Amino acid sequence: MKKLTLPLSGADVALLKAGDAVSLSGVVFTARDCAHKRIVELLDKGEKLPFDLLGATIYYAGPCPAKPNEAVGSCGPTTSARMESFAPKLLDSGLRSVIGKGEMCDEVKKALVRNKAVYFAAVGGAGALYGSRINKCECVAFPELLSEAVYRLEITDFPVIVATDANGNSVFE
Repeated sequence: MKKLTLPLSGADVALLKAGDAVSLSGVVFTARDCAHKRIVELLDKGEKLPFDLLGATIYYAGPCPAKPNEAVGSCGPTTSARMESFAPKLLDSGLRSVIGKGEMCDEVKKALVRNKAVYFAAVGGAGALYGSRINKCECVAFPELLSEAVYRLEITDFPVIVATDANGNSVFE
């Protein structure tokens, strides 16, 4: 298993191949459909985003409320296809990687290749495991969206698979 620290460098991404098992540590931002829509609206208006996309990783998830002494509750991946209409614009705006579950369309694959970015797959149904790998959680944008707000997560040893690498190779083909 490859151990990587976020944010990823271009050199990190270049070494990743579809099917590689990876353990991520560092900072990710959560965002689901509603947050993606708002982020793209801000980009389209030329407005400043509430967090920096350059080199960032977005996890397609919404953390459940935390129990005492925990950063979050369960925090499993949501279906990546729900973000397909937004992903190319975010990747073109500097996003380095995304984490979700399931296959994504050819437009996203082309954007990954064009931007030398990577799509990581997380295991559906493993929300409790992923929640246990989150050390800190803070809302950084759109708090009115509740679990669909953008959260900044600090993660340690977060297990994922390279679903689509920067060359367009995919575990789904």
